[in-house]
Amino acid sequence: MANILVVDDEPSICWSFRELLRDDGHAVTIASSAEEAVQAAGRESPDAVFLDVRLPGMSGLDAIPKLRRKIGSAPIIVMTAFGSLKTAVSAVEQGVFEYLPKPFDIDQAVNLLKRALDSRPTDTSKTDTEAVEDGALVGTSLPMQAVFRQLALVASSDAPVLITGESGTGKELAARAIHANSARRNGPLVPVSVAALNPLSVESELFGHVKGAFATAGGDRAGLLELARGGTLLLDEIGDVPVSLQVKLLRAIEQREITPVGDSRPREIDFRIIATTNRRLDELIQSGQFREDLYFRLSVVRIEMPTLRERPDDIPLLSRHFLNLLGEPHASKQFTPNALCELARRAWPGNVRELRNAIEHAAVMSRGDVIDVEQLPAVYRVLGEGKSGDSHFDRELARWCDEQLATLGKESGEGDLYERLLASIEPTMLRSVLTHCDGNRAAASRVLGLHRATLRQKLNHYGIDLSDDE
Repeated sequence: MANILVVDDEPSICWSFRELLRDDGHAVTIASSAEEAVQAAGRESPDAVFLDVRLPGMSGLDAIPKLRRKIGSAPIIVMTAFGSLKTAVSAVEQGVFEYLPKPFDIDQAVNLLKRALDSRPTDTSKTDTEAVEDGALVGTSLPMQAVFRQLALVASSDAPVLITGESGTGKELAARAIHANSARRNGPLVPVSVAALNPLSVESELFGHVKGAFATAGGDRAGLLELARGGTLLLDEIGDVPVSLQVKLLRAIEQREITPVGDSRPREIDFRIIATTNRRLDELIQSGQFREDLYFRLSVVRIEMPTLRERPDDIPLLSRHFLNLLGEPHASKQFTPNALCELARRAWPGNVRELRNAIEHAAVMSRGDVIDVEQLPAVYRVLGEGKSGDSHFDRELARWCDEQLATLGKESGEGDLYERLLASIEPTMLRSVLTHCDGNRAAASRVLGLHRATLRQKLNHYGIDLSDDE
């Protein structure tokens, strides 16, 4: 049994923790503010702390040093629904055990507590990494909070990082954030776009050359890998590296040395490597266009940047951010509710980059202080993209609606068409997902994108078997 301190100003969260943790035999102390938590920590000597970031009065992050003086090395698990990269970095720097974005499954938090109690940290001193502003890497959605957590954790190491994701998702911004929060931040960040290099001189550009190595080599020249000494080498679109250079690049990473073109003497190098790609490297490996051993060397840590479709809640925040970047007079403009609804409705195949272009277009086209739908650019469509309503599902749904509407008539007044539709499709979908997940409700809730409690209520409502899923 352990003594657990839960610090949160949301009564429902505190109640859930108290009930579940007490069932596991733990003693639970509740505090609704950081000030109250510090006092409780002095009285109760908790073995672990769940700490919300946003609290009335002192913030959770500001309270960590005060709590440390009371609880020593006991693990602290930070919780937040308003995370940013700066928040994640600050939490990691202060030695927290884990960064838990809200909303979360309470069972997930309990499992995390078990890990925390089994591996009590012995060193919770703050590192000398100084948090910096996250610039244009903006978002408070759950997918972005997960990314911020990964960036904060990996920044403190020197491990190679592979950042994947669709074009326009912010892969380079993530790489720059890792460098800016790392021990190498005072060294250079050398971005290299291999696809932009001259194919005839790409080896010389990367590894350097000595005088006389080829006809135009009038003197020694350091390559980009050597210029990254003491800092970070950012290889943009690593999938475009020619196969002929992949072996030499792999050797440089593993042996920490390079041999310039025309030279026989290797030179020591010292850099951290971060690679990005929007291509499926597994497919390139299968086709022989990318070496598997290089892939494994680069992807010691892999971070997947979410698409804008996966984080629609961030669209208003990003839109305001991009307006502010334009400065006055555009920064003072406001979006109408209809404009924000339209922005949220669109698919954004170009992701954040496309959204930024759309906001700049709207700002220029808006002559007043308000941006409405009319000022947004036309929807971008990929050549050959199917039109809405062409799928079999769309046709069947339209047929069902027509049949239901025919029975209602035009003068039917209030109806329950929406509820009837849900009752028609939800049970089938829930059963299919549960079957796919072998009856595991926790896994099914993640697939559906529903909170576990919501899924439980729906299963009860439709009378679907609630067999044990753990």
